[in-house]
Amino acid sequence: MAVTLLPYDDGDFPVLQAANSPEMTRFLGGPETPEAVEQRHAKYLRLNSEGDARMFRIATDEHPAVGIIGWWESEWHDQKVQEVGWSVLSEFQGRGYGTEALRALTRDAAERGTRALLVANPRTDSTGSNAVCERSGFSFQGEEDDEYPPGNPIRTNVWTFDLGALREARRQGYVT
Repeated sequence: MAVTLLPYDDGDFPVLQAANSPEMTRFLGGPETPEAVEQRHAKYLRLNSEGDARMFRIATDEHPAVGIIGWWESEWHDQKVQEVGWSVLSEFQGRGYGTEALRALTRDAAERGTRALLVANPRTDSTGSNAVCERSGFSFQGEEDDEYPPGNPIRTNVWTFDLGALREARRQGYVT
């Protein structure tokens, strides 16, 4: 299975709209308003142009758009980190696309980012997203209370990936 990450651009708005369904947002506080989705689209375009984050459309050989994934600068426990988030459209879930996309994004975050850790925070009851983290080589750090969206309390699992170690292994030629 070949998964490709393509820089998020203006033509990817329909993918973002499709990801805003009740089924797709059940772990994220429910669907956003159309205006909020437009604002998120503008934010993704801005993040890519500013360089402090990277947002992508997930594509495969057979499907031009199976979801969206990205990383951005954040903080976790008073430590500067890169945070990751993704959304694989319902009809493409369970095929390994999320895992392959996260592995590719991890390589991109190590190459383009400046922080030592990549952090993912799926809800504890999001079995699919937690499995993607585990299969992608992330380390489980435990559960934490959070809010998403702001004002909506949730319980998350925290997963981290050591970008510094990946950078060093690539520098020494141990991995490509």
